[in-house]
Amino acid sequence: MQAYGSVVLLWSGGVFFYCTIKVAVVVLVVVVVVIVVVAVVVGEVVVVVVVVIVVVVVVVVVVVVVEVVEVVVVVVVVVEVVVLIVVVVVVVLVVVVVVVVVVLVVVVVVVVVVVSTLCQPCGRHSAIKAGVVVVVVIVVVVVVVVEVVVVVVILIVVVVVLVVVVVFVVVVVVVVVVVVGVVVVVVLVVVVVVVVVYIKRFDDLFSGKVKL
Repeated sequence: MQAYGSVVLLWSGGVFFYCTIKVAVVVLVVVVVVIVVVAVVVGEVVVVVVVVIVVVVVVVVVVVVVEVVEVVVVVVVVVEVVVLIVVVVVVVLVVVVVVVVVVLVVVVVVVVVVVSTLCQPCGRHSAIKAGVVVVVVIVVVVVVVVEVVVVVVILIVVVVVLVVVVVFVVVVVVVVVVVVGVVVVVVLVVVVVVVVVYIKRFDDLFSGKVKL
């Protein structure tokens, strides 16, 4: 009888050990949901390759300093570049979201299957399921927060670039207008002075004050 009791005790202990260690809390919740979905798909593809290299180095330094003031052409180029970059960013973010959702679904399915099959004998799957749910919820929250932060950063960069472009174009146009204005005024003054001098010269010549 004592031997039977020992066997039952050993069997119970073995099952408990098997359930707890074998599952190893479902392989550490599938290695903490595949290391938080591969660090939220490698920092949202390094914040969409640093917002497409800061909107192609502020639209190639505002189309090489406003292409000597072909303003309409520059504005069209800038708008096209920014629209293209926004499209690229949206596509990357959509792909990242799809990857994250697929990984999370696969992890949840693996967890449910492992817990349901391996933990049935010991009746301890409720606690493991609760722990798994907590980890998955934390990962989902982290992913959502990262998504929001990345979208906000991208919006800020795009808006700042657009503001810089607008300010740059306005400044260049103003500078060019001022410079052109100054040049025109100087030329007019020189012309007026030359005309006045020659009129005076001719006046003196015809009045006899000056002889040829």
